[in-house]
Amino acid sequence: MASTNPNRDDEAAETAAGEDEDTGAQITPIVALSEVTVTTGEEDEDVLLDLKSKLYRFDKEGNQWKERGTGNLKLLKHQKTKKVRLVMRQAKTLKICANHLVLPSMKIQEHAGNDKSCVWHAADFADGELKEEMFCIRFGSVEKCRNFIETIESITESLQNSSAEESKESSEAAELLLNLRVDDSKEAKDVPSAADSTNPEDEKSATESKAEEQPTKSKD
Repeated sequence: MASTNPNRDDEAAETAAGEDEDTGAQITPIVALSEVTVTTGEEDEDVLLDLKSKLYRFDKEGNQWKERGTGNLKLLKHQKTKKVRLVMRQAKTLKICANHLVLPSMKIQEHAGNDKSCVWHAADFADGELKEEMFCIRFGSVEKCRNFIETIESITESLQNSSAEESKESSEAAELLLNLRVDDSKEAKDVPSAADSTNPEDEKSATESKAEEQPTKSKD
């Protein structure tokens, strides 16, 4: 019901305005909060790629794709170990929805019927334990999807070359060690034994001594 007293309405309006007016008073907080440094685990890693996207995982039991979250997908390279991992956090909660290494065996391909999406398999650690997952990710454009695929392929190719080089070096080292062992065996065979190194003069003296020690047979 509308008020019939305009003066009373004016007084109420002035009171409300007074309540909203900033008096400039300083209010001391009851609890003092100290600044906390939040670590993400990405401090020792360099960002190779950072793209906004939407991630899905395939639910084998339900035989369907389920959304994991929307956020920024990153490819991070560790400064010391040089390992590359894929990490994605949900935009609002920052909850990790994907976290796995990019391995030489990782295969990625476009999703059938959608050139903005691609799929791959990985041993993921987002839930705190290693689980084999099948992921599908969708980007806002074909160019971003292609950029992601090409970057992954470049990383896996580099890892494969490094593995091949390490394997070659290991084989060469093993072959060198084997050759050293063979040479050592040959040298051991060529070294004369203690019997072979006996002085002939010593052998002659030893023979004469034995002859003198043998008693002569008496004749009856």
